[in-house]
Amino acid sequence: MLLAASAPPLFEELAVLLVAGTLIALGAARLGVAPIVGFLAAGVVIGPGGVGLIGDIDLVNQSADIGVMLLLFTLGIEFNLRRVRRLAPLIVGGGAIQVGLTTGLVTMAVMAFGVEWRTALFTGLLVSLSSTAIVLKMLSERRATTSPTGNVSVALLIFQDLAIVAMVLAAPLLGGETAGPGDVLLAVGKAVGIVVAVVTIARTLVPRLMRSVARYQSGEVFLLTILAICFGTAYLTSLLDVSISLGAFLAGLMVSESRVATRALGEVMPLQILFSATFFVSIGMLLDPVYLVRNALVVIGLALVVVVVKVTATAAAAALLRQPKAVVFSSALVLAQIGEFSFVLERAGEAVGLAPAGLEAGTDAFIAVTVLLMAVSPYALRLGDAVAARAATETDQEKLSPPAPDPADHGEPLTDHVVVSGYGARAQSVIEALEMVSVPYTIVTVDPEAEESAHEDGRAVLAGDVARHLIAERAGLKDARIVVAVDSPPERVEQIARIAREHNPAVVVLAWAKDTADASDLQHDGLVDHVVAERQAAVDALINHTLGHFQVPEAQTEAVMHAVLGTDDHDVAGEEVEDSENR
Repeated sequence: MLLAASAPPLFEELAVLLVAGTLIALGAARLGVAPIVGFLAAGVVIGPGGVGLIGDIDLVNQSADIGVMLLLFTLGIEFNLRRVRRLAPLIVGGGAIQVGLTTGLVTMAVMAFGVEWRTALFTGLLVSLSSTAIVLKMLSERRATTSPTGNVSVALLIFQDLAIVAMVLAAPLLGGETAGPGDVLLAVGKAVGIVVAVVTIARTLVPRLMRSVARYQSGEVFLLTILAICFGTAYLTSLLDVSISLGAFLAGLMVSESRVATRALGEVMPLQILFSATFFVSIGMLLDPVYLVRNALVVIGLALVVVVVKVTATAAAAALLRQPKAVVFSSALVLAQIGEFSFVLERAGEAVGLAPAGLEAGTDAFIAVTVLLMAVSPYALRLGDAVAARAATETDQEKLSPPAPDPADHGEPLTDHVVVSGYGARAQSVIEALEMVSVPYTIVTVDPEAEESAHEDGRAVLAGDVARHLIAERAGLKDARIVVAVDSPPERVEQIARIAREHNPAVVVLAWAKDTADASDLQHDGLVDHVVAERQAAVDALINHTLGHFQVPEAQTEAVMHAVLGTDDHDVAGEEVEDSENR
């Protein structure tokens, strides 16, 4: 019976986590507190150290691992192979300097208190890692993952995520266990093999697979394919003793080589947001509030030491690689926290008898300092922006100027433009008219054949669903003047119009309908401003409406329509094109 059935093991924990986490995070948002801080606070409240609403933290941690994995996957999609090659000196040189210097400074500081060198080195390794999840979340919220500061921060994080593999392998050695040179060679061989396999597959198999799946025009199949690549690659890397998060990042790099990468990012983003929130709550659950209150001064003091060391090490790495002063200061503060992978390393050390700084309550102190630094990270980013603005010089401004466009990018953001959904016959006629009067536009489509056709015509196109928030942002909907959705059925137009209104309440939505009944349905709630339903003069009316919003003179509009349409046959052909939900 339904009433007698018990909930699945994870259901109760997730239900409590989502409900309580949402309420507490909402309260934090009303107080103007950063969302990450709200989620961490929610974890403290509902965790074992708080009111104890969640009993099985291990199940929650498994969901949190998925959150970090999806976060790294989306980073990989945005951080394509071309960008990785461009930032290779930062990743290898900067990462080695930052991790090495942080580890060395912490090791010497801990040894100064009489701690044995192996334990001191283990502590230094723990502190050397920054939070990929938090840094990426903060940068993505500001759309700054590809900014100069974002490039430096992400490059150093990539090195750290690679270094964690070696650190985990080194933990047993620091704990007194022995390992031969064969183990080291095997680990290096695995790393090289994974990189070679990823590059090969990314260049050959994945782009073809993604294009083939996109042709089915099924959102469900497309999403499942993306997740299969992500989870499948992460699982395969785990079999080689490499973290699933790094595997997910590599999977994202593979998807990034496909022309539908932006669409893939838009599809997976809602899942990433859900599970990454779970991650932040789960980190908060680890904190023991009683320990924090009793040892507040010690925790704050240790946190300040960590900040000084990490800011010094990161600034030195960025400066040695001749980054602008503004980037040196801002990236140093962005990375001034301890990361989630440090928990993985801490557990590996605990298994062989290692404790942070050799303290009896070292784990509690480590968790308290980590959570505290994570909580203040959003404010460190703001401080970094302020310090960077003061430190910036004219030379810095030249270095901070936008880099040359990446072939995978879609050019500079547009303003006061037209967003054209689809690339059917009617849309093409409107685009031709826009080009004749030099009105900027963006084409968005999920149909790979339409995308290919646009490329053949020499027109830039954004592959994705404009009804997805991420794609709407990439298309610049918030700064657009008109949205043209003239090759879609009424239900599809309604979805597009709702998203358009959310991003830009003042935007004008122009649609086409087969008859007056469909036109009336679209306009009844005010979502669509103009619906053209005339059979014979539909394309004329579409062009006239569109150009009218850009104050194009009537005589010029007439000339444009004559040039675009040419004959009545063009009108009839445009009217008889079958509507497609995905074009």
